[in-house]
Amino acid sequence: MARPARHVFVCSQNRPVGHPRGSCGEKGCAEVADGFMKEWQQRQCFAQVTVTLTGCLGPCSVGPSVVVYPEGVMYGNVTKADVSEIFEQHLLDGKPVERLIVPADIW
Repeated sequence: MARPARHVFVCSQNRPVGHPRGSCGEKGCAEVADGFMKEWQQRQCFAQVTVTLTGCLGPCSVGPSVVVYPEGVMYGNVTKADVSEIFEQHLLDGKPVERLIVPADIW
């Protein structure tokens, strides 16, 4: 298997309701994760991109969170509607989606 050009990590953390940090699960990360998996499968870009569902990525206040490597770009407040744009623009074309990037003082 060829080494993919990009690896996207999608937070799928769920914490109990009322937890002080909250969680991406409360904010719709399941839909975001499903969106990434569907785009990945529909586009058949397994050699170019790897999609991994993960636990907490850190800044829960801006969840759902997504991180793309090797660039180390974190996206926040990602919705299902943002997934195709991230896939097309960043994962396949290499241009981060500026409007979704988490500010440097957060991550």
